[in-house]
Amino acid sequence: MPVRKPRTKKAKQAAAKEVMGEFKRGTLRSGSPKGPKVKKRKQAIAIALSESGQSRNSRNKRPGGKPV
Repeated sequence: MPVRKPRTKKAKQAAAKEVMGEFKRGTLRSGSPKGPKVKKRKQAIAIALSESGQSRNSRNKRPGGKPV
């Protein structure tokens, strides 16, 4: 059974922080556990946002839809 994504803002932040910690320790892998290690910070951020259920686009936009 797949792991449910966090629903509260605090839980999403904690999930993203955990993924970034894996990146700093050098244990974050892209794709499957046997996949290649993530070496780029931008890729680690994308994985963290994806796993925590946060959207990068909605995070950087104002209510009017224009970028900040």
